[in-house]
Amino acid sequence: MARVKGALSTRKRRNKVLKAAKGYWGAKSKHFKMAKQAVLKSGNYAFVGRKQKKRDFRSLWITRISAQAKVNGINYSRFMNGLKKSGITLNRKMLAELAVNDKEAFAQLVETAKKAL
Repeated sequence: MARVKGALSTRKRRNKVLKAAKGYWGAKSKHFKMAKQAVLKSGNYAFVGRKQKKRDFRSLWITRISAQAKVNGINYSRFMNGLKKSGITLNRKMLAELAVNDKEAFAQLVETAKKAL
């Protein structure tokens, strides 16, 4: 039986890493050892970034809702409490969308929240 060497699979693995490191500065895109480290680190950053993106968007939505609620004479926490008591279950993304694009509908929601309090 012929001896099997790992040259093909090794080359494929290295090329995959070097392709992922394409565009990195200097030796990080040319040398396998440095490219491997850079790709692992960038993968960690990407993983963390996907989690942070969710946090960032939520805080952005809350800021938009809060700003529009203040214009209508109520603070954010009282507004959200009023919505909950009145049985309106809109998520913050949709509330922020209303606050930016449909101020009349948002004002009606504020009035409903005020009545529930």
